[in-house]
Amino acid sequence: MSYELLNVLTFTLFGIAFVMAVVGIVGRFLRPRARPADEPAKEETYECGEPAVGSSWVRFDNRFYTVALIFLIFDVEVAFLYPWALVFKSLAAAGAGLFVFAEALLFLLILGAGFVYCWLRKDLDWVKSTGARDFPAERLASARPFSRVPAKQAEARKEAAEPEPALR
Repeated sequence: MSYELLNVLTFTLFGIAFVMAVVGIVGRFLRPRARPADEPAKEETYECGEPAVGSSWVRFDNRFYTVALIFLIFDVEVAFLYPWALVFKSLAAAGAGLFVFAEALLFLLILGAGFVYCWLRKDLDWVKSTGARDFPAERLASARPFSRVPAKQAEARKEAAEPEPALR
Protein backbone atom coordinates (compact mmCIF):
# COMPACT_ATOMS: atom_id res chain seq x y z
CA MET A 1 0.00 0.00 0.00
CA SER A 2 2.76 2.48 0.90
CA TYR A 3 4.58 1.57 -2.34
CA GLU A 4 1.50 2.57 -4.40
CA LEU A 5 1.21 5.87 -2.53
CA LEU A 6 4.89 6.50 -3.14
CA ASN A 7 4.28 6.01 -6.87
CA VAL A 8 1.42 8.50 -6.79
CA LEU A 9 3.55 11.01 -4.88
CA THR A 10 6.47 10.56 -7.29
CA PHE A 11 4.33 11.08 -10.39
CA THR A 12 2.58 14.08 -8.83
CA LEU A 13 5.88 15.74 -7.97
CA PHE A 14 7.24 14.92 -11.42
CA GLY A 15 4.13 16.44 -13.03
CA ILE A 16 4.42 19.64 -10.98
CA ALA A 17 8.13 19.93 -11.77
CA PHE A 18 7.50 19.31 -15.46
CA VAL A 19 4.84 22.02 -15.67
CA MET A 20 7.02 24.49 -13.77
CA ALA A 21 9.94 23.74 -16.09
CA VAL A 22 7.89 24.16 -19.26
CA VAL A 23 6.25 27.38 -18.11
CA GLY A 24 9.27 28.91 -16.46
CA ILE A 25 12.22 27.83 -18.54
CA VAL A 26 11.02 26.81 -21.99
CA GLY A 27 8.50 29.64 -22.08
CA ARG A 28 11.23 32.17 -21.46
CA PHE A 29 13.05 31.00 -24.60
CA LEU A 30 9.95 30.88 -26.79
CA ARG A 31 8.13 34.08 -25.87
CA PRO A 32 9.06 37.21 -27.84
CA ARG A 33 11.17 39.82 -26.07
CA ALA A 34 10.78 42.71 -28.51
CA ARG A 35 8.14 45.20 -27.47
CA PRO A 36 7.61 47.72 -30.25
CA ALA A 37 7.13 51.29 -29.07
CA ASP A 38 4.82 52.11 -31.97
CA GLU A 39 2.27 49.49 -30.85
CA PRO A 40 1.42 50.14 -27.19
CA ALA A 41 -1.60 47.82 -27.44
CA LYS A 42 0.80 44.86 -27.55
CA GLU A 43 1.62 45.36 -23.86
CA GLU A 44 -2.00 45.28 -22.69
CA THR A 45 -3.57 42.29 -20.98
CA TYR A 46 -6.01 41.53 -23.77
CA GLU A 47 -4.24 42.24 -27.02
CA CYS A 48 -6.41 42.16 -30.11
CA GLY A 49 -4.45 44.55 -32.29
CA GLU A 50 -6.50 47.58 -31.31
CA PRO A 51 -5.97 49.84 -28.32
CA ALA A 52 -8.59 49.44 -25.61
CA VAL A 53 -11.24 52.14 -25.50
CA GLY A 54 -13.28 52.79 -22.39
CA SER A 55 -13.78 50.69 -19.32
CA SER A 56 -13.90 46.91 -19.32
CA TRP A 57 -16.76 47.03 -16.81
CA VAL A 58 -19.49 47.52 -19.39
CA ARG A 59 -23.00 46.29 -18.75
CA PHE A 60 -24.17 44.04 -21.55
CA ASP A 61 -27.74 43.98 -22.72
CA ASN A 62 -29.81 41.04 -21.48
CA ARG A 63 -30.52 40.04 -25.07
CA PHE A 64 -26.97 38.68 -25.36
CA TYR A 65 -27.61 36.33 -22.44
CA THR A 66 -31.04 35.31 -23.74
CA VAL A 67 -29.67 34.39 -27.16
CA ALA A 68 -26.75 32.54 -25.55
CA LEU A 69 -29.08 30.51 -23.32
CA ILE A 70 -31.38 29.61 -26.20
CA PHE A 71 -28.37 28.54 -28.25
CA LEU A 72 -27.13 26.46 -25.32
CA ILE A 73 -30.51 24.77 -24.93
CA PHE A 74 -30.64 23.71 -28.57
CA ASP A 75 -26.99 22.72 -28.51
CA VAL A 76 -27.67 20.41 -25.57
CA GLU A 77 -30.68 19.07 -27.44
CA VAL A 78 -28.39 17.86 -30.20
CA ALA A 79 -26.08 16.32 -27.60
CA PHE A 80 -29.02 14.29 -26.29
CA LEU A 81 -30.56 13.38 -29.64
CA TYR A 82 -27.40 12.17 -31.36
CA PRO A 83 -26.79 9.17 -29.07
CA TRP A 84 -30.52 8.43 -29.15
CA ALA A 85 -30.40 8.33 -32.96
CA LEU A 86 -27.42 5.96 -32.87
CA VAL A 87 -29.17 3.35 -30.71
CA PHE A 88 -32.70 3.81 -32.05
CA LYS A 89 -32.44 1.05 -34.66
CA SER A 90 -31.25 -1.52 -32.13
CA LEU A 91 -33.97 -0.47 -29.65
CA ALA A 92 -36.62 -0.71 -32.37
CA ALA A 93 -35.39 -4.21 -33.19
CA ALA A 94 -35.72 -5.11 -29.49
CA GLY A 95 -39.39 -4.06 -29.50
CA ALA A 96 -39.10 -0.71 -27.68
CA GLY A 97 -39.10 1.46 -30.79
CA LEU A 98 -42.48 3.14 -30.29
CA PHE A 99 -41.78 3.95 -26.63
CA VAL A 100 -38.33 5.37 -27.37
CA PHE A 101 -39.69 7.38 -30.31
CA ALA A 102 -42.48 8.79 -28.10
CA GLU A 103 -39.92 9.83 -25.48
CA ALA A 104 -37.85 11.68 -28.09
CA LEU A 105 -40.97 13.30 -29.52
CA LEU A 106 -42.02 14.47 -26.04
CA PHE A 107 -38.54 15.90 -25.51
CA LEU A 108 -38.75 17.81 -28.80
CA LEU A 109 -42.28 19.03 -28.01
CA ILE A 110 -41.14 20.46 -24.67
CA LEU A 111 -38.24 22.24 -26.37
CA GLY A 112 -40.54 23.47 -29.12
CA ALA A 113 -43.00 24.83 -26.56
CA GLY A 114 -40.14 26.73 -24.89
CA PHE A 115 -39.05 28.09 -28.26
CA VAL A 116 -42.60 29.26 -29.08
CA TYR A 117 -42.84 30.85 -25.62
CA CYS A 118 -39.63 32.82 -26.24
CA TRP A 119 -40.86 33.77 -29.67
CA LEU A 120 -44.23 35.03 -28.40
CA ARG A 121 -42.56 37.03 -25.63
CA LYS A 122 -40.43 38.61 -28.39
CA ASP A 123 -37.22 37.56 -26.65
CA LEU A 124 -35.80 36.58 -30.04
CA ASP A 125 -36.30 40.04 -31.55
CA TRP A 126 -32.92 41.69 -31.61
CA VAL A 127 -34.13 45.24 -32.20
CA LYS A 128 -36.72 46.31 -29.68
CA SER A 129 -38.21 49.78 -29.79
CA THR A 130 -37.99 51.73 -26.56
CA GLY A 131 -39.71 54.91 -27.68
CA ALA A 132 -42.03 57.00 -25.52
CA ARG A 133 -45.06 55.65 -27.38
CA ASP A 134 -44.27 52.11 -26.21
CA PHE A 135 -43.88 53.15 -22.57
CA PRO A 136 -47.10 53.28 -20.51
CA ALA A 137 -48.17 56.89 -19.98
CA GLU A 138 -49.06 56.34 -16.32
CA ARG A 139 -45.45 55.40 -15.57
CA LEU A 140 -43.98 58.58 -17.03
CA ALA A 141 -42.77 61.07 -14.43
CA SER A 142 -44.62 63.91 -16.13
CA ALA A 143 -47.95 62.08 -15.75
CA ARG A 144 -47.65 61.63 -11.99
CA PRO A 145 -49.56 64.14 -9.88
CA PHE A 146 -46.82 64.67 -7.26
CA SER A 147 -43.77 64.47 -9.43
CA ARG A 148 -40.44 65.65 -8.05
CA VAL A 149 -39.44 66.74 -11.56
CA PRO A 150 -39.58 70.55 -11.93
CA ALA A 151 -42.37 71.87 -14.10
CA LYS A 152 -40.03 73.00 -16.92
CA GLN A 153 -38.43 69.54 -17.19
CA ALA A 154 -41.84 67.85 -17.11
CA GLU A 155 -43.03 70.16 -19.89
CA ALA A 156 -39.92 69.43 -21.97
CA ARG A 157 -40.41 65.68 -21.53
CA LYS A 158 -44.04 65.97 -22.53
CA GLU A 159 -43.13 67.87 -25.70
CA ALA A 160 -40.40 65.36 -26.54
CA ALA A 161 -42.82 62.44 -26.13
CA GLU A 162 -45.35 63.91 -28.59
CA PRO A 163 -44.80 62.79 -32.19
CA GLU A 164 -43.85 65.51 -34.63
CA PRO A 165 -46.45 66.42 -37.25
CA ALA A 166 -45.78 64.95 -40.68
CA LEU A 167 -44.30 67.38 -43.18
CA ARG A 168 -45.89 67.51 -46.60
